[in-house]
Amino acid sequence: MTDTIQQSNSQRPLVIVAHASVGSGHRSAAQAVAQAMESLRGVHPALPANAEIQVVDILDYGYIRFNGETTVNLFTGIGRRVYDITWHYVLTGRLLWGGGYAWSPLMFSRFTKMVEQRHPIAIVATHIVAANEAIAARMLTQQAFPVVCVPTDYGTEGLWPHREADLFCAADEMMKSELLPRRVPEEKIMVTGIPVRRGFTQEYDRADVLQSFGLPQDKIVVLVMAGAKYREPYLRFRDVVDKIIPHLSMYPQMHFAFMAGADDEYAARVQREFDAYNITNATVFNYVENIAALMSAADLSVTKSGGLTVTECICAHLPVVLVGESFGQERANTSTVVEIGAAVHVETTEQLIRELDRVDNEPSLLQRMIKKASVIRRPHSADDVAKATLDLVGHVNPLKKRFIRFYWGKKPIRKR
Repeated sequence: MTDTIQQSNSQRPLVIVAHASVGSGHRSAAQAVAQAMESLRGVHPALPANAEIQVVDILDYGYIRFNGETTVNLFTGIGRRVYDITWHYVLTGRLLWGGGYAWSPLMFSRFTKMVEQRHPIAIVATHIVAANEAIAARMLTQQAFPVVCVPTDYGTEGLWPHREADLFCAADEMMKSELLPRRVPEEKIMVTGIPVRRGFTQEYDRADVLQSFGLPQDKIVVLVMAGAKYREPYLRFRDVVDKIIPHLSMYPQMHFAFMAGADDEYAARVQREFDAYNITNATVFNYVENIAALMSAADLSVTKSGGLTVTECICAHLPVVLVGESFGQERANTSTVVEIGAAVHVETTEQLIRELDRVDNEPSLLQRMIKKASVIRRPHSADDVAKATLDLVGHVNPLKKRFIRFYWGKKPIRKR
């Protein structure tokens, strides 16, 4: 698999799994679906053994190249409250986008040209922009490949191409109820869960994993998920979490593993604070290759409300403390897992300390949270998405060309 499609004269059958590099969850879900597709190569009748499965970032094909770090700031930085109002009250309410191609010929002509040349047998989209561009390319080229939408959160907004997509893979039953008022036919909705990579479907030996990471086996291991590819989404999370560092010695039964992701500067700063406060029950990690194994061996995760991260925790049987005020789709993520009892939500350092105190005093809480999470645990979601996509091959028709299309939906099911 590669992250961009190279110019090629190859006539091999092609499946495109498209994401947008705004945060890391969309890409991880796309990779998960691609992995599942690979396992069906030569097995499913619609996917020949010589087929290509390509993971692409739709932003690579834009006339203007967006920077992922800068773009994500619109949703997590200073613009988050405006985005929240838009997401909750306008685009997810009555006014819905029609999935037309008003800007595609200008903004994403390279993607359309590639689709025209390669004639993909299917496109799976894990981001709104990728989904709309797939629909536009299908309209413009008058091809008949299926377009499957895979939202990577537990709530959907109104910019998805609801009426033109061939299938929506919903995260849970609530999302299905949320899509119906947006005029998505029920037969085009399948509850699959959010796709996770292969590692989250495996069984691991806890003792071996913890030993390989240099972590104690006789303590409650707490993963503090404080970093990933981009720094911006974690800044406010760190404002809350970093303040607990001086208090970590209060929990001798616990060991805290701070995950800094690709942010080496942050990792170094956290280590300096550990040294300054003589914290011996904590470790800081940079980027971890086999994060699935570490999550499966841990006992508790402290993280932000990203849909993919939350889903990975649930699939890894890892209880969750969600930190920070939630906006937009992250509010839907928070409400979903908190309401079923798989997670707790805190917004301040004081609240976080109280939750750690609860776990310290009653560790059995963690097992109860794991059991309650089974309601939405779907570790084989990627396989279901891949198979459902391939089942549609040969059963769709070209779309009628529409320059732009808006339509009214019914009142959203989810309370705002």
